[in-house]
Amino acid sequence: MGTTGKRLFQYALLYKKPIIMALVLLAFAVAVELVGPFLAKRMIDQNILAIEKPWYQTEKDDRFAVSYGGALYKREDHFGKDEERGSEVRILQAGRSYYFAPEARSLPEKAQRTVEGSVMTLKSADGTEVEYAVSKLSLAQTYSFFKPEFRAIAVMAGSYFSCLIVGAALAYGQRYLLQTSANRIIRKMRGDVFAHIQRLPVNYFDNLPAGKVVARVTNDTEAIRELYVAVIANFFSGIIYMTAIEGALFLLDWRLALISLPLLPILYYWIVIYRKFAGKYNHVIRSRLSDINGMINESIQGMPMIQAFRREKETMAEFEVMNDEYYKYQNKLLSLNSITSHNLVNVLRNIIFLIVICLFAKGSFGMAVSVGVLYAFIDYMNRMMNPIVGIVNQLSNLEVARVSAERVFELLDEPGIEVDNGKLARYKGEVRFDDVTFAYKAGEDVLKNISFHALQGQTVALVGHTGSGKSSILNLLFRFYDVERGTITVDGTDIHDIPKQQLRQHMGIVLQDPFLFTGTIASNVSLNDPSISREKVEKALKDVGAYDMFMQLPGGIDEPVIEKGSTLSAGQRQLISFARALAFDPAILILDEATASIDTETEAIIQQALDVLKRGRTTFVIAHRLSTIRAAEQILVLDRGRVVERGDHDRLMAKGGKYYAMYQLQQGSVEVGA
Repeated sequence: MGTTGKRLFQYALLYKKPIIMALVLLAFAVAVELVGPFLAKRMIDQNILAIEKPWYQTEKDDRFAVSYGGALYKREDHFGKDEERGSEVRILQAGRSYYFAPEARSLPEKAQRTVEGSVMTLKSADGTEVEYAVSKLSLAQTYSFFKPEFRAIAVMAGSYFSCLIVGAALAYGQRYLLQTSANRIIRKMRGDVFAHIQRLPVNYFDNLPAGKVVARVTNDTEAIRELYVAVIANFFSGIIYMTAIEGALFLLDWRLALISLPLLPILYYWIVIYRKFAGKYNHVIRSRLSDINGMINESIQGMPMIQAFRREKETMAEFEVMNDEYYKYQNKLLSLNSITSHNLVNVLRNIIFLIVICLFAKGSFGMAVSVGVLYAFIDYMNRMMNPIVGIVNQLSNLEVARVSAERVFELLDEPGIEVDNGKLARYKGEVRFDDVTFAYKAGEDVLKNISFHALQGQTVALVGHTGSGKSSILNLLFRFYDVERGTITVDGTDIHDIPKQQLRQHMGIVLQDPFLFTGTIASNVSLNDPSISREKVEKALKDVGAYDMFMQLPGGIDEPVIEKGSTLSAGQRQLISFARALAFDPAILILDEATASIDTETEAIIQQALDVLKRGRTTFVIAHRLSTIRAAEQILVLDRGRVVERGDHDRLMAKGGKYYAMYQLQQGSVEVGA
């Protein structure tokens, strides 16, 4: 068992009691079901074909005695220990008729029977012939000789039917327990995967599309569910069935059992060969399915851009490439499944049947193998084929589940950060960057020797061209990424010494493109945090000047918000994001180009609220509109990862450097050629 198998087994151990109970019920169901062929064998040999056993004349008239020709006859196995026996007679079958043979004694084995008049000739395979005088029995007379067995036949038939009922009830119980356990295991696994996603660092999602993550949480875990529901049930029941049937066959006749034994090593090598090829195909299939999910997710989110730039055909062509490869490998797997399908099992079964019937016809087994034994053997072999077919049919599910489990555990093995539920006293918000250098990729520094000191309550503005490192500074402050060289402190404490969740507990952020969750406007402000009361939500919305705007909607602040807030304007989404940050009363507030996509009227509302919001908290502002940061106490001008200018608005304008040029350009007053 590999590492993946061990981990799947560990998940199963979490619910071992119902699983063990299911397997116990399965074992009993198999045992009950395997009683059936023995009952059928006994019915055939002891109650139907046993009519040809010796009959003796008797004086005792009981339920086993049969009246014929003025005398009573009883079969030898119905005589008591000390009961006297008269003359021996036989009831012989030829064709579809039965005959009374008063002189027949020992009968040649497997002789051909013919009747002419009142004489029956028995011709052996070696040509020896024996003749007996016989009298043909009428239908009523034949019935009378079978009548003593009717009660036993009814008991056997009733027992057989009872076994079917009990077996069905036990099979239902085991399947119910197994499916319930499987659902609980997958619920636990999905919970673990989703919880682990919350612990993964932000940079993990930079390289893995959301659709691929979704595929692992949904598609892959569902494939694993089939492992616990169908694969385990079929493999365990198959092993139990085949073991029990082989034991039953040895009880029937060891020679018949030996003939069936080659099926087991054939099945083993069959599974080995199948897994060798199916594992490779399933890896590609699951990977392509993730790629398809990722592209669908990306296409849906970017549909306005796709249609605006008329990229429908190109997007469809890219999708078709992945879809065709997925289709190709699905067909390869289908071909493999077809080659190794249950049809091959049936061929093997029929070959075994042919061998046994030929040997039986030639008399190779002697008298030890009766018709009842042969029937039981065929019945058991048919029953053995069912679990073998079940195992073969589940091989594809087994490989899909194994590959899916590898992908799920690969995600779970990604190093994450344990969620810290501890509370940190609200810090003042004094932030210091000391000679900080950082790179997303080794050797490609995006920040170089950044140093600055933000006092409590100050507003620090970060300006610069795209790629200058503005957002990277805030990513480091939030510890979305960890600094490589230099130190960052909050109130004099290195942020590496503060658990990430506790550090962010007193930080708020407003992004240029705010993310809204499905729910209501109020729930998007509070994020369903029980510590954020309704009054606090309303106050936050009033502070940003958005309360009256949202109260004009049909549902007020309880107006439904669908995925990503697509029914709201950009300004409305930004105001909700702004109120969300304020509701949590952060010590450090970050505005990442928060006014970049807002209309002038909404921007004016936010600007009016900013003076109130910044009191008592340190605010970092990334802004392209330099007019929005004129009141900042400290402006850092970045260029290619370095701070090239710093100071307030008036000082930087007086300096006449990069900030001055950027400001003048935005004001539209730069002279041509200046």
